[in-house]
Amino acid sequence: MTTTAPVGIDLQKAAREHLWLHFTRMAGYRDHEVPIIVRGDGCYLEDSNGKRYLDALAGLFSVNIGYGYGEEIGEAAAAQMRELPFYTNWGYAHPRAIELAAEVASITPGDLNRVFFVSGGSEAVESAWKLARQYHTARGEKRIRAAIATSGQAPTRVDEARAIPQSAGRRWKAISRHIAYHGTTMGALSINGIPAIREPFEPLVPEVLHVRNTNRYHRPVEETEEQFTAQLLDELEHTIEAAGPETVAMVIMEPVQNAGGSFTPPAGYWRGVRELCDRYGILLCADEVITGFGRVGAWFGSERYDIRPDLMTIAKGLSSSYAAIGGVVTTDRVMEPFMEGTSMYSHGITFGGHPVQSAIALKNIEIMKRDRIVEHVAEKQDDFRAALAQLLDLPIVGDLRGTGFFYALELVKNKETRETFSDDECETLLRGFLSPRMFERGLICRSDDRGDPVVQISPPLVADQHEFDQIIGILGDVLQEAWERISA
Repeated sequence: MTTTAPVGIDLQKAAREHLWLHFTRMAGYRDHEVPIIVRGDGCYLEDSNGKRYLDALAGLFSVNIGYGYGEEIGEAAAAQMRELPFYTNWGYAHPRAIELAAEVASITPGDLNRVFFVSGGSEAVESAWKLARQYHTARGEKRIRAAIATSGQAPTRVDEARAIPQSAGRRWKAISRHIAYHGTTMGALSINGIPAIREPFEPLVPEVLHVRNTNRYHRPVEETEEQFTAQLLDELEHTIEAAGPETVAMVIMEPVQNAGGSFTPPAGYWRGVRELCDRYGILLCADEVITGFGRVGAWFGSERYDIRPDLMTIAKGLSSSYAAIGGVVTTDRVMEPFMEGTSMYSHGITFGGHPVQSAIALKNIEIMKRDRIVEHVAEKQDDFRAALAQLLDLPIVGDLRGTGFFYALELVKNKETRETFSDDECETLLRGFLSPRMFERGLICRSDDRGDPVVQISPPLVADQHEFDQIIGILGDVLQEAWERISA
């Protein structure tokens, strides 16, 4: 049971007067109560009025082990507080960061072996892009130094400075996908493929290009999966060539794209992306901030889809959100140019690898292994899909997509034509009715239209048939009511 100590202030009054909520229309709370969550247990939350909710979004796709391990993880945090409450990873190390790096390296697929810790997902994406940029520069500088060394002369640092142009091996562009969400810091925001989130902060960091995502629902019915894969890869290659391959540092994609509604990859897609990155010397980054640590029925989406990335971003499930921690995981090959002479990855985060955060993440992984959390998802994912598939009988539900415990329902006006809703209709349907009605019924999931309108369902990884049945029971009632309102 995760709980909080009593406080001596009027929480509602203090929240309205002092707290600024994230991605929230604050005007909505001028005359209405702020939902205040005070307690959690398993897959369930309780608010300050004593009402219980099934959290079918796992916080933000992140409380992988659920809310029932607070005491055990709290003991690990308290022990670390007593031993060493804080020190940095800037030129120093401490035991928990070392142990966590080794633990992460032991469970990540392929040759991913080095971990650079940060405080969360946006910072991880930001750090990955900076690392990709600097990797190409460091690699170019290394080649030039090698050429100087083989000339028979003993080079000085002045010789090297004169011989190495600032543009040596320089690549700076990134490629991501349309509608993809990768975070909110300026670099990560630039990589985002969601115009409504980007536009208020433009101009952003140049230069990011966006290619088509893997949503098949609105593709021609007669198009085969192989044809769809070929078109996606052709577009990616043309984008690389148009940008100038020598300028592209990184391709970054989620194994299963979250925004837009759990887009899974078609057959052959990741193999083709990997081949294109190899052909043009581009680093491939798998953004596993959401898909990592069991969400898709394997420890990582890169394992499930055989992605073989050069870089991987992690956060959320690393600690099951019991602490704010993230990281970039990379290979020895990517780190190799930074292991010689005065080369350095010129980046740092004060709290990256914080000892208490690291202790919590270590305990989280220990719990996941001990209680077979990832295996549970692999064993139950078909049952979860079968339960959700019952909602396809509703006239408003056009598509069900996803994998593991990571799904979305796309809502439509007409199932035959797959006609979607207008912006005004989405506003009324999603924010005006679905979100508040599901909350009223005790179900937390996300109604979203950062693409086509969807309901996203992603419960804690400890959910079982009881939770599956409760989700479809409430969702079914609310979606049927929504349809009756629309068609009336």
